[in-house]
Amino acid sequence: MKSLAVFCGSSPGASEAYTTEAIRFGKELAKRHITLVYGGSRVGIMGAVADAVLNEGGKVIGVIPQFLEAKEISHKGLTELHTVETMHERKAKMAELADGFVALPGGTGTLEEFFEVLTWAQIGLHQKPCGLLNINDYYSPLKNLFEHMVDQLFIQEKFRSMVIMESEPTELLDRFHQYIPPAVKSF
Repeated sequence: MKSLAVFCGSSPGASEAYTTEAIRFGKELAKRHITLVYGGSRVGIMGAVADAVLNEGGKVIGVIPQFLEAKEISHKGLTELHTVETMHERKAKMAELADGFVALPGGTGTLEEFFEVLTWAQIGLHQKPCGLLNINDYYSPLKNLFEHMVDQLFIQEKFRSMVIMESEPTELLDRFHQYIPPAVKSF
């Protein structure tokens, strides 16, 4: 895996653990020579993970819509910064540049980005791994929802198991390295 798209909050969140663990994750990406592809912001967890990769000598590619760059929240120290017109273009560019996708804690935008690429994997538009870094049990309620979806026959177990969830960056990235996609969904 050469690059990884990371979706996460533009806020630091309620717990210092979110920033601390985002930094650990960024350091692990740099250690493994995995390029970070992310939303291009200098604030919140987004900025923390980017700074961690850069501080360890890694490569960071940001993709930011013009209207957010105009608000002066873009990170000026990145290896590359792509400015696009819309949020849709941002997601498409990030997907194009990445070999996998990880969500760190974040809000509705983070979830929307993650669920879109997960759905794309389920219907066969890509075969890249999708995972959640479960910092401070942030995604544990979502894990329960996935189980409920399986129980209620809205998703098959093989698609629920596509979601790689770990609380440790090393374990998550190790599982990404071993990922084998399931067969494409058929109706």
